[in-house]
Amino acid sequence: MSEPTHTVSGMSHRHPDQLALWDVPEWLQVVGVFDLETTGIDVTADRIVTAHVGLLDAEGRVIRARDWLADPGVEIPDGASAIHGISTAHARLHGRPAREVVDEVVTALRALLDAGIPVVAYNAPFDFSMLKYEALRHGVPPIESPSPVIDPLVVDKAYDRWRRGKRTLEVVAAHYAVRLDAAHEASADAVAAGRVAQALAERFAPWLPTTVHELHTRQIGWARAQAESLTEYFIRVGRIDPDDRLDGRWPIR
Repeated sequence: MSEPTHTVSGMSHRHPDQLALWDVPEWLQVVGVFDLETTGIDVTADRIVTAHVGLLDAEGRVIRARDWLADPGVEIPDGASAIHGISTAHARLHGRPAREVVDEVVTALRALLDAGIPVVAYNAPFDFSMLKYEALRHGVPPIESPSPVIDPLVVDKAYDRWRRGKRTLEVVAAHYAVRLDAAHEASADAVAAGRVAQALAERFAPWLPTTVHELHTRQIGWARAQAESLTEYFIRVGRIDPDDRLDGRWPIR
């Protein structure tokens, strides 16, 4: 069934126990979750500090989880440390070599994707692109075209386009009544993003694609359209030059 052309944010948000089995997409029975915390936001130049890859069951319970702390091999800026709480000294003392961490994160994600398990990543192009360029930096074969991926940021914007306010993970998690106690900690963010994806699937079940591969394909178009719309807005308010364009490639840039 095609996605709605109008906002449906007023729909009731039922507890998962109240859902009929047919309401829950089959592909949501088990989802992978993925998040990185880094030295900065430049996906080609900054480095991974912490990573989380895990699995959630259909009720959002963690059934598998793995965390990594890397020594990125560079100074962690104070601004980044203030966000995720990892200092350069701590990473050097307790972190593992960056190449080992990158290799293991790539291996863990590739295993999920190869098994057809969708991986949830909030603002997926950041995490998957960062991982790609880190892999290239360390001579690890990268994941070039991750699929299937679910990006709650893209899906939320597609199905509730006109809702006012920010779309950070903290704000969106609160909107969908998903608990997030330790924002900007990789495992907490990853699990919260997975549960937001499940909440979206619950709320918008009648309009969701029947397969995760169709959802993946639609997100490519949605992300491109969202970037074009935001580009037009930024040009209109003078935030960027008329010749500039936001990168709408998804789920990797």
